[in-house]
Amino acid sequence: MKTETSLFSRLLLRVALVLFFGAAGIVTAAWFYAAAAADEAFDRLLQGAAFQIAENMSVEEGELAINMPSSAFELLGLATRDRIFYRVVGTKGETLTGYEDLQSPVDLAESRRAPVFVSTRYGNSDVRMTIGARAVSDPMLSGWVYIILAQTTEARTALTSELTTRATVLVAVMACATLFAAALALRLSLRPVVDLSRVLHDREPQDLTPLAVEVPRELSPFVGSINYFMRRLDERMRLLQRFIGDSAHQIRTPLTALLAQLSLIDDKGLSDDGRHHLARVRARVEELSHLTNQLLGHAMVIHRFDSEKLVPIDMRDIARRAFKRAVPLSLDPDIVVAFEAPDEPVTVLGDALSLREAMVNVIDNALRHGAVARLEVRVRVEAARALFEVEDDGPGIPRARWPEVTRRFASSRSERDVSGLGFAIASEVATLLGGALRFREAIGGHGFTTIIELPLHQETKA
Repeated sequence: MKTETSLFSRLLLRVALVLFFGAAGIVTAAWFYAAAAADEAFDRLLQGAAFQIAENMSVEEGELAINMPSSAFELLGLATRDRIFYRVVGTKGETLTGYEDLQSPVDLAESRRAPVFVSTRYGNSDVRMTIGARAVSDPMLSGWVYIILAQTTEARTALTSELTTRATVLVAVMACATLFAAALALRLSLRPVVDLSRVLHDREPQDLTPLAVEVPRELSPFVGSINYFMRRLDERMRLLQRFIGDSAHQIRTPLTALLAQLSLIDDKGLSDDGRHHLARVRARVEELSHLTNQLLGHAMVIHRFDSEKLVPIDMRDIARRAFKRAVPLSLDPDIVVAFEAPDEPVTVLGDALSLREAMVNVIDNALRHGAVARLEVRVRVEAARALFEVEDDGPGIPRARWPEVTRRFASSRSERDVSGLGFAIASEVATLLGGALRFREAIGGHGFTTIIELPLHQETKA
């Protein structure tokens, strides 16, 4: 299954992006507001200084006398990092005092109605300039006098940066708090999804009944789809069970009848080639019957593990039933068979039919391909493990082939290309029950042991 980022992460990322762009917009607006506030504050200082200079002008004997007030420059001097430039222009456009090269970028006449503020450059510095005007009305001198006052912008820039920094810190703290609150809200909002997944995870494999869980309206179509899928799956499982049952009857019965018919054929009147072909037909039909039983048994095992609940069972009883089923009454009398089990129960957690099918396949494989004169079936306990052992005196399976014989349709014999499911079924059952299928060679002679190893079940006491 392809794994993507979680829904929580995707939603939180989108919320974080919205917060980021929102915070960026707020910080930008705060910068513009701080710049406007700084300009307004310092412009008022410039305007106040210009008014003080204008108020300290007087006409004496037809000449304009200017008394530069120290208080005006002291007020502007509060911005210690800034420099101040000024120029007073007389009624005839002459410079009465100050810097002659301090020129106004606008027409001086515009300041007659109200002071004019403009940002420009003077020398190598950015300055904020104000132009004020005062009308002089005297019998000996009349006209307009203009006061040009400029101040560098270092203090304004510093104030703007300070205000913007404070706003940025405040916005960042609020954004982080909002993101944390959003994450908490998303986690709580997505809890129904987690609860739904937990309900599905905790369900027994055989439970295909519709989900009865309260979910938000947005999840109702999803739950409805799950219920519809489980209903269809339940129908398919029922069809599969019917197919397995019908197959077991419809396939096994003709094969059994075919074997019976072959056994009635009198081969005395047949030629050597005919008897040879008849023997091959019998062998192939027996092999087909055995493989069919294994296929149906394997299907039964898969189905039971998907639908049945595991319960504590006594391995001794299962082993006895498997032993009686797998060892035929027509077994060669020269083969000595034995069964050993402890007196105390050997309890494992499993499914009786599936475990018996695995044991039958192991015993049958030993009888068909291993036992020459001896077959021993044992149940014993070793540490916290229950062991089902089938030992024969045959040549066994080469160690190099042990990994491959547990695969489906692999042969346990090297001299013939015979395929089967015996060890594959046993290995699958053992693995599903938390154990393993393993092999052991006899020490110092012929013999081979196949072992189904399962964990012992420890019953909890109330």
